[in-house]
Amino acid sequence: MRTSALFENKPVFSFEVFPPRPNVPIESIYNTLDDLKDLTPDFISVTYGAGGSQPGASTAEICRRIQSEHNIPSIAHLPCINETKESVLQKLDDFRQKGIENILALRGDKNPELPPQNDFKYASDIIDFIAQNGDFDIAAACYPEGHPESPDLETDIAHLKEKVDAGASHLISQLFYNDRDFYNFREKLVQKGINVPVEAGIMPVTSKKSIERMVSLCGASIPKRLAKLMARYSSDPASLKAAGLEYAIMQILDLLENGADGIHIYTMNNPDVARYIMEQIKDEIDRP
Repeated sequence: MRTSALFENKPVFSFEVFPPRPNVPIESIYNTLDDLKDLTPDFISVTYGAGGSQPGASTAEICRRIQSEHNIPSIAHLPCINETKESVLQKLDDFRQKGIENILALRGDKNPELPPQNDFKYASDIIDFIAQNGDFDIAAACYPEGHPESPDLETDIAHLKEKVDAGASHLISQLFYNDRDFYNFREKLVQKGINVPVEAGIMPVTSKKSIERMVSLCGASIPKRLAKLMARYSSDPASLKAAGLEYAIMQILDLLENGADGIHIYTMNNPDVARYIMEQIKDEIDRP
């Protein structure tokens, strides 16, 4: 199923998972998926390596199994910075053979140890290439506070318009911790003529170290309320995780109340986090 069609019955609820590291058994991701399936997400996206690391070879297979074994639509991440046109064509063919029709097309993280290829400089380049070389539903990433490499939010939104014009049918946002930033961003998109669905990306704070790392990578800010929570429970990991989950739930409920097209939960392969959140918001959504 093309995931853009899911937004006809919004809000959409989806999860992100990632392939296990080389030293982690592949079965771990399938155990995670087994634990997520009864939460009935509208789709599950699968990353293609994180933080500029070598991409995992199992993304397409994980997507295939999500669809074939759990009957849940999947989205395969496809960063382009280290790809050539030939390698992308090979991956698109692999996706077709595995029944994958949804792609999250990205530039990807720069890796100083891995020189980038020159075929695709920006995400809009690979979006256009995919649109010309297959009948895929293409999603794109967006940054409510602006991409960390962009000089300002307006410039970043101009580049986002290029992604949509190239063929992106819906957007998944990077994590953010102030819903007002998302609402401001959404208003600016409409002003620029970007009218595709925008799903809000939520990464619950479950550890101080991991969130600080992610924030440094994506350029998101930590509002005072969340900073105080992190400082208060800096030496109490269990309490920090509990407070972080409640903060995420507060964010999600506010987003739903204000008409968000969807909620995309970055699970970090922790099904217990996704389960707790979905259980706490179930009275606000039409879900089992």
